[in-house]
Amino acid sequence: MSAPAQADCLFCRIAAGALPAHKLFEDEHVLAFLDLHPIRPGHALVIPKAHHVWFEDLPEPLATRVTTCAQQIARAMKRLYGVERVSMFYTGIHVPHAHAHVVPMHHIHDVTSVAYLDAGPESFTPPPQPAPEALRASADALRTEMGAETGASGGR
Repeated sequence: MSAPAQADCLFCRIAAGALPAHKLFEDEHVLAFLDLHPIRPGHALVIPKAHHVWFEDLPEPLATRVTTCAQQIARAMKRLYGVERVSMFYTGIHVPHAHAHVVPMHHIHDVTSVAYLDAGPESFTPPPQPAPEALRASADALRTEMGAETGASGGR
């Protein structure tokens, strides 16, 4: 069961359209958009629109919807970035709203930020936020690739 949208939840505010996002896909249940502090270009987040703090609390159909959306993004990332693998993981560290990270992998062990590995968990700071034009270009390219697969334009 989902809790009502939380006024102080960053992702609830994005899902409600109260905050901008570089959207890749949107339907009645999920929203996918670019991470503002990406591990690497294309790093996307898929969130349920309903507020759930932990991924293990997601109702199975909603968890499946998040995964299905992440798979669509992953296939687009493989084509766009020429990678063999795309990682999907839930962390729930910075925003208490269930969210899946979808990240193109350029190396077999490439699932986290090099800065995190260098700095260690106690002194890590998020990667820098790319310029708005770079985020817009990444979102446009991923939406184009996703539309090529499905014949749809995705959400904006």
